[in-house]
Amino acid sequence: MTAACPRHIAIIMDGNGRWAEARGMRRVKGHEAGIDSVRAISEECARLGVEQLTLYAFSEENWRRPRLEIEFLMRMLKRFLVKERETLMRNDMRFGAIGRIDRLPKDVRKELDKTIQLTAGNKGTLLCLALSYGGRAELSDAMRVLAEKVQAGELKPDQIDEAAIAAELYQPNMPDPDLVIRTAGEMRLSNFLLWQISYAELYVTETLWPDFREVHLQAAIQDYNGRERRFGGLVDRAKSQSAAS
Repeated sequence: MTAACPRHIAIIMDGNGRWAEARGMRRVKGHEAGIDSVRAISEECARLGVEQLTLYAFSEENWRRPRLEIEFLMRMLKRFLVKERETLMRNDMRFGAIGRIDRLPKDVRKELDKTIQLTAGNKGTLLCLALSYGGRAELSDAMRVLAEKVQAGELKPDQIDEAAIAAELYQPNMPDPDLVIRTAGEMRLSNFLLWQISYAELYVTETLWPDFREVHLQAAIQDYNGRERRFGGLVDRAKSQSAAS
């Protein structure tokens, strides 16, 4: 594919449960099948030279799910963190995570830290999992840190601007997503990266996440490259036509 790639792609992975139910399986089987999509899309992003791939893996709201389902998801996450290290290393990929990580079970956090440390020296795509993540929670946590700095005399209220807020987000150096993909046809953001996706391009596909593969990613990127990104302003069409020629 010759089209330019987004620097940062973020994906809301939806449809695991529906995929399993349509096949007469338990919902958890859809989550297991979704791991194959994670592997395929991660490797494709590495091949294409995407700088960061962020996957919405477990939201703050997901803690409200049945206890047995949560326990299954945590065991699956732990297995993923161990099993996928070889894939990450083979593709020169780095690994990271954002969210209220302290809410994860201790054994999961241990494997999470190991995977982050093991891949820290790699130079390729950063695979970032949003775990126990919520966009509102991230902003609340950032505001709390800023309030504490003001209270301690380290910061003046009039110094709180967009840059100050961005510096207290879970991953301050994260480039804003260029493209947000949502699978399974749902037309909502689900509290995902609310600050960072202000000017991201949105792409929704009816494809359920366990069926999402390289061809679907390429279709999303192709659609992205056909758009004019304005960032709240107007496109200088004369310059655009000149650049195209």
